[in-house]
Amino acid sequence: MSTLFAFLHHLCAFTLVSAVAIEFALIRSELTLSSARRLQVTDLVLGIAAGALLLVGLLRVFLFEKGPDYYWHSHAFLTKFSVFIIVTLVSIIPTLEFLSWGAALDAGQVPAISAKKLKLVTAVIHGELLAIVIIVLCAAIMARGGWV
Repeated sequence: MSTLFAFLHHLCAFTLVSAVAIEFALIRSELTLSSARRLQVTDLVLGIAAGALLLVGLLRVFLFEKGPDYYWHSHAFLTKFSVFIIVTLVSIIPTLEFLSWGAALDAGQVPAISAKKLKLVTAVIHGELLAIVIIVLCAAIMARGGWV
């Protein structure tokens, strides 16, 4: 079971990273009807991947790996987990924006987004990419038993 849950954890993580990369590419180009719909779908995939990643990760901590005592005393794990939770909460900003486009998209119109809101959404996506780098660094440190 440990191997299966490790695989699922990695699958969710790679799906999440792919979704953030797609959002990054789409938000940088001119917003069209097609790209707005893709952003909505990609954000849904991102949310599902993040939820599954959290669930599978917690199952690994409590049932399939070294146990909660090990993880809750690891600075690398606590940093990784904290960054994940913070970035998950902040990622609500683009999600709410993309969801607000529903009526315009249903009407076949390109959604309007102010320059200020676009800048904020883009900054959050950049922050998600930075968070991924920090999380991967912490995972590598954990894999070597460091920063305990």
